[in-house]
Amino acid sequence: MIEVMAQRARQLPVFVSCLLLAACGGGGGSQDSSSGSGSGSVDPCSVAGQKEFVSETAESWYYWYDELADVNPDDYATAQAYLDALTAPLAADSRDPGFSYLTTVEADEARFTSGTYYGFGFRYGFVGDDFYFADTFEGSPAYLGGLRRGQRLLAVDLGDGNGFETWDSLVARGATNTEIFGPSDEAVTRGFRVELDGVTQDVSVTKAEIETPPLAGEPILIEREGLSPVGYLHFRTFIDSADQPLRNAAVTFAQAGVTDLVFDLRYNGGGLLRVADTVLNLLGGDVANGSASYIVDFNDKHNNQDETGYFASIPQTFTPLRIAFITREGTASASEMVINGLAPHIEIALIGEDTYGKAVGQSAFDQGQGCDTRLRLISFEIQNGEGQGGSYPGLHDTGR
Repeated sequence: MIEVMAQRARQLPVFVSCLLLAACGGGGGSQDSSSGSGSGSVDPCSVAGQKEFVSETAESWYYWYDELADVNPDDYATAQAYLDALTAPLAADSRDPGFSYLTTVEADEARFTSGTYYGFGFRYGFVGDDFYFADTFEGSPAYLGGLRRGQRLLAVDLGDGNGFETWDSLVARGATNTEIFGPSDEAVTRGFRVELDGVTQDVSVTKAEIETPPLAGEPILIEREGLSPVGYLHFRTFIDSADQPLRNAAVTFAQAGVTDLVFDLRYNGGGLLRVADTVLNLLGGDVANGSASYIVDFNDKHNNQDETGYFASIPQTFTPLRIAFITREGTASASEMVINGLAPHIEIALIGEDTYGKAVGQSAFDQGQGCDTRLRLISFEIQNGEGQGGSYPGLHDTGR
């Protein structure tokens, strides 16, 4: 994808008990790990060692381990390519289209604790072939430079001395993501010519290390004559730094007597299970207190890892009577889990588009033995408290 959020011994590796529900990329915190794959003369941190680590872990923990492809690791230049080949049968039917991947412990923890990454700080969408800025993160280079939601990208200055090249031209000649937006780990500068409501402007933006604000702005109270206000919250991502802002938003809504909530999840592709659990408790902790809220189901080799969560009232819990979730195709995983988990207990509606349909999640496995390799592997299916899951076609807009 074009990511301008610069946005796939035989001792088993230690299972890191942080469960991830995200559509692509990511991870959370880890526990100490010291074991890993590799034996004999194989350097565990080499490509061969990484492949061995992938093979052993996938055969044991992959949710559909019995459907992995029978491929020769020697046929693949990297461990990621080997992993992609192993999981190819699941990619073909969209159950695992790149959800399982290799990363590093440092990168994984940075991305899903504070949402730190290196980039411009915007998300995007397309209408036909036209590129639009869908969101810019407060405090990011994109935001400070003046890029805003709704602007259409007309042209890009690639910094090659040739000035601006139109977006249509870039698409027509098949320009790559890296060519257009630069490498993901360098402080490259790009010029963006944008248009909104007939006004055109040129904006110069340089990549930097930034953090993703989990909420887009503050919670909003929409006044209604003779009725309590409607609450509105735009929630970007289920990362650890979202916990306190979510609690603060719930207090704001409770103090204002909000009974109708609009929860905007259009660009929320998921994140950490523990943060999703907090959201479930903030919104359903009173009305469903003590009822099962979600079920984590591992494969039959690891049923001892299965987990059931329960709704619980926490100090910031409030009780909306109705929730309208704004969704689109990018709404995935932990977002779907929250919607699915609340549906038996609160009147909800989905407005916009059908969700992505990711009913599974990744566990983290650290290779250890001095290697920084972390494997994010699809290892469990997520169901609501009533055992309803498998929503691979996505959750449907209730207006259809």
